[in-house]
Amino acid sequence: MKRLQNKIAESGLALPVAVLYGFVIWLFSGLLVKNWWPQLICYAATIYLLAELSNGNTLLRIRSRIVSCSFIALSCMASMLFGSLTGGISQFFFVATILLLFTTYQNGQAVGRVFYAFVFWGGASMMHVQTLWLLPVIWGLMLFQLQSFNWRTWMASIIGLLTPYWFLSLYFIYTQDFTPLTEHISGLWAIGTPFDYSDVSIGQFIIYLLTLALMLTGIIHFWHRSYEDKIRIRLLYGFFTYLGLLALLIVAVLPQYFDPFIRLAFICTSPLVGHFVALTYTRITNIAFIVITIVILLITVFNLWMPSFCF
Repeated sequence: MKRLQNKIAESGLALPVAVLYGFVIWLFSGLLVKNWWPQLICYAATIYLLAELSNGNTLLRIRSRIVSCSFIALSCMASMLFGSLTGGISQFFFVATILLLFTTYQNGQAVGRVFYAFVFWGGASMMHVQTLWLLPVIWGLMLFQLQSFNWRTWMASIIGLLTPYWFLSLYFIYTQDFTPLTEHISGLWAIGTPFDYSDVSIGQFIIYLLTLALMLTGIIHFWHRSYEDKIRIRLLYGFFTYLGLLALLIVAVLPQYFDPFIRLAFICTSPLVGHFVALTYTRITNIAFIVITIVILLITVFNLWMPSFCF
């Protein structure tokens, strides 16, 4: 029996309506007044790549755009992040990296795609150098989840990661001043004070808790019903699970890096939420879907109309 959640998940209007909703939230957030057009372009490009990621890898067993819709809902909930261009660019690079890495599944010869994937991750690290903390984890996920890690793809990842910095170094050679680059890289060791929540807003705290709850719900649901999916899909969702949980762990320990890592958590949570919404059919899950939708809308309104609590 198809319930409200299934009808929305399978509707061809779901994504256009979600996109319109997202644009309205951007307008209310100050798009026109603050000229956030570059940030909006990054946001739209990220949505497109997520749709390609879902469709190209058949993350859902049905035709649905619910993964992109879930991302839009989560992103609009955190409207205080809209103004960050570096955050928007890194978010786009995150999805581009995952999209390319997924094409290397069980292909240890795909050095070209691994190279380009890590070019994007290198670009993300130029926005937020702390994303390099995740590098060993991504290599581990390539080894165990994607089964495409060997010495060739490892070398390709290193070269790809360094490529954006190589191009940037040409500019610093021209100016004969490497101080900005060294200061940027030094951020890898400038961890800051763990568990310092003095600057954490109420809005950020609520967003974190809901994202964590949604991710855990999606994980429990998926692994409870994972036998219905192919082994490849299980491994891809494992990639989202481990990377998303690590991103949320970093936010919990080092809340000063909320911007880049909560964005990555949104990306990893969206497929898990989409799987839950699209592929469950019980009365309880339908009620849960309605409750989740209402809570997300309430948080979105709260962060829009009470900005003093969001920063």
